[in-house]
Amino acid sequence: MITRTRLAAGACALLAALAAGMAFPVGASAGEPTGEDAPKVDLVLDVSGSMRTRDIDGGTRMAAAKQAFNEVLDATPEEVQLGIRTLGADYPGDDRKTGCKDTAQLYPVGPLDRTEAKTAVATLAPTGWTPIGPALLKAADDLDGGDGSKRIVLISDGEDTCAPLDPCEVAREIAAKGIGLTIDTLGLVPNTKMRQQLSCIAEATGGTYTSVEHTDELTDKVNQLVDRAADPVVTPVATEGADACAKAPTLKSGLYTDREEFGQQRWYRVDVEPGQELRASVSVGADRAVNPSYGVLLRAVTVHGREIVRGEAAGNGRTDVLSTGLRYPKAESDEDGAPAEGVCLQVTNSFSVASGVKTTPGLPLELTVDVVDGPGDSDDVAAFGLGRGWWLLGLLVLVGFVAGLLWGWLSRWRFAIWRTN
Repeated sequence: MITRTRLAAGACALLAALAAGMAFPVGASAGEPTGEDAPKVDLVLDVSGSMRTRDIDGGTRMAAAKQAFNEVLDATPEEVQLGIRTLGADYPGDDRKTGCKDTAQLYPVGPLDRTEAKTAVATLAPTGWTPIGPALLKAADDLDGGDGSKRIVLISDGEDTCAPLDPCEVAREIAAKGIGLTIDTLGLVPNTKMRQQLSCIAEATGGTYTSVEHTDELTDKVNQLVDRAADPVVTPVATEGADACAKAPTLKSGLYTDREEFGQQRWYRVDVEPGQELRASVSVGADRAVNPSYGVLLRAVTVHGREIVRGEAAGNGRTDVLSTGLRYPKAESDEDGAPAEGVCLQVTNSFSVASGVKTTPGLPLELTVDVVDGPGDSDDVAAFGLGRGWWLLGLLVLVGFVAGLLWGWLSRWRFAIWRTN
């Protein structure tokens, strides 16, 4: 009886899964890659003296990093150009000025010779300081040029020892260049201060931070990040909004990045033809400590200043990114050759910071603009507020009906067996 019960439950689950698959088809990608250049990855490894510590699977942190690198090099996709940069690998002395310049390209970014790269990694021995900021600046230069995706993967077991060159500020400067470079960070057996610093570096460029305490975790995460670099991406285009609608740059469909000062307004313009629909969204990131209670406003207005539609969102300090969006369908025109309408997008934020926190450069802003053909047929418009949701509703009703029949049949069968026994 237990077997029959599981079969019935499995049948219900299968029907539900089929219904979900039919109701939610795989969506098309939001855009196409902006170039055909090979993706580039620079692995930046901390080789400072603390990497001698034996607290990862019974071995040293350096041994875990070497093992992970060897496995990653074997699994790197052919299309990825990979390089390896070190920090703290060469200078063993106590002179801080010299130690904070200790970063070098161990293996140049380019087509991967796995044997040569492994040989270079095998020579590494924990040595000196932890100049994360200088290493990130050099790594950004390593990846300069080309339109393909660019990713730095920083692996460290401690915070930077070369202040006042704050690595978080370095990451913000790299992001402000608008070159589409992402920095991911991995902390080996992290403490609170290191976790905060590595998280800040990653967040400044839209990357990720991961704590690592085992060799297999390090291998899996670095492999994942290298593979991600090979995925097709849409590279944002750097733009600069104006302080008024009349001066705003005209944008076409695409993904754009900008910087917005605290409390500032940024204006952009989009031309919308009759029968088209404008879809726009904006995300503003808090890449430094901000006061709680903040908001983002996105408005679409005519060139004469009349508001068409708006989207707004409020935050309370629990998230580092705040997003909102809007849609504006422009009606068809009876006149042939009717001109496009200039629509101005206004982005405003209400972030603020405590005294002593830097306000420059401005907050990172990402704007998505999509101009598509507007709804024309009756099938394209909402029916009683559900639109194509009626298909989902019908499928759910059908699944519920079949599941009810199966459950009723199972219950009657169980009752008959009980009476027989």
